[in-house]
Parts: sequence; C-alpha cells; structure tokens
Amino acid sequence: MTRRVLAAGHVNWDVTLRVDALPDPDGEARIESQHAAGGGSAANAAVSLAGHGVDASILGSVGDDENGLLVERELAEAGVDTDRLRVVDDGETSVKYLVVAASGQVMVLGNDGANEAVGPDDVDAETVADADHVHLTSQRPETATRLARLAADAGATVSFDPGRRLDARDFSATIERADVLFLNGREAASVLGSEYANAPPTRGGLVVVKHGARGATVHTATGSYDHPGFDVDAVDTTGAGDAFAAGFLAVVLGADGIDADRIERALEYANACGALAATSEGARTAPDRPEVEAFLDDQY
Repeated sequence: MTRRVLAAGHVNWDVTLRVDALPDPDGEARIESQHAAGGGSAANAAVSLAGHGVDASILGSVGDDENGLLVERELAEAGVDTDRLRVVDDGETSVKYLVVAASGQVMVLGNDGANEAVGPDDVDAETVADADHVHLTSQRPETATRLARLAADAGATVSFDPGRRLDARDFSATIERADVLFLNGREAASVLGSEYANAPPTRGGLVVVKHGARGATVHTATGSYDHPGFDVDAVDTTGAGDAFAAGFLAVVLGADGIDADRIERALEYANACGALAATSEGARTAPDRPEVEAFLDDQY
C-alpha cells in the first residue's frame, strides 16, 4: 500500500556557494563553485519521499516570480503533487544563500519572501483529508499546530522536523501532537532537557536525534535504538537532514501508521539517505530507493 504524505513548511530557491573557508568579519572568501536549485525543508522532504515511492504532496508558498515558477516545475517533475502549493501574487519567492566551506561548515543567508504566506486560517480539514501522514517542517508555529490538530482529527499520523528556528519559536503545542519528532543533539538537549530519552514528549513517543556523521538514535517510550551512521566523503551536508527524515518515514510508515517493528530498519535506511545526500552539492540531492538499497548492499 502506497502511503500518502503531505509535507508542509518552507519552499525555497537555494543558491549554494562553495568557498575555500568561511570568512572572518571584514574578511573575504574565494567562491569555488555555485549551484542553484529548489530547496526548503518541506520541499526537500517531499521530493525525497517521492523518490522512495511515497505519494507525496507539498503545502507551502512561493512568489509568482521566476524562482517560484522554477521551484514549482522542479517539484512537479520529481513527482510531487503541487495542488496545495500557494503562489502569492506579486510575491517574492524566498531565496536562501548557503555558503559551504571546504570543512563542511555552513552559513545561511536568506530573505523571508513569501515563505510563510500559509497561515492557520488557510488550512482546514480538507487540506489533510487524503493524507495518511503529515510531515511538518519549520513554519509559523500556529500553522504547524493547526495542521497537527487537523491531522489527528483525520486519523493521520504526524512528524515534525522544526529545524534551526526551534530555539526562537514556541513549537511546544506541535511537539505534543507529533508522533515522530526529528531533532539534532543540541536541539534535543536545549529544548527537551536531559530527561527526554526517558519520557519522550510526543504523542507517539518517538524522538529521533540526529548526530550528523555519527549516525542517529531513536528514543521510544520503552527503549532506544542506535545506529553509528556510514563513513562517506561528505561534500555538502545541506539537505542531508531532510533526506534522513524522508528515508525514516518511507520505511517506518506502515498500513496502520507508525510500525514499531520497522524502527531499526528505518534508522539504518535514514542514515544511508543522509550519508548519500551529503556526498553531493546542493540541498536537493536526496537519493532514491534503488540508490539507497544499492548503497546498503555494498556495506555488508
């Protein structure tokens, strides 16, 4: 059974600049390469999910400028349903400039643009009516909470990957309603506190903590699962977290929602997705299912 997943949140146009090193204040860096493509956590996840055979759709907003047209075309070509992608008249699509150093460090510059034009009043029960699962990424907290409530009312499961703005925004109401919460180590420690591993704060009791090149851990109400990750030559980690989340969901979502028996397999698969995404330049580099399976076959 093909699962239907709605990814909601940021849809951007990304410009990735690879530099020799991140400059100090008043300093200068040499641009070694430049790459432009669609980005944004929700869009990245939707494209990745489609590559794993999931019926993926996107809820977000872009402007009616050239970048917005390019983003919409890329999503459609990747097999993502764009019927819920809002195009804002006379709006400017959010552009993120990702400055990536040879060391792997990333600096992000961006404008808000039309990125969060979808507010809580713009979504209703019809928005999530045909979704088995709703994957939330960074967006207005009140919009995320409303979507989580609507999904729960419709019997759909919910995952949440809040990203960089977690410390600056109050997403507590969304976290409480999530079945799966994706965080990095810093976010888990600072927002959830040291006791989160013993008492996951989500509705579904799953907290997935990403450790970058060191793999990831899944904490549940009854125990934890670790995977050390895979050793690859990382080129650009932008979007690797979105690839990880999409890979995890593609495996763990069963016919009746979150399948606890698939957690360990999902963790391995997600780490492979994140590792492979980091070996290519740009945020929209998530591997598809055949690539991941071939990679995993080579590991053993």
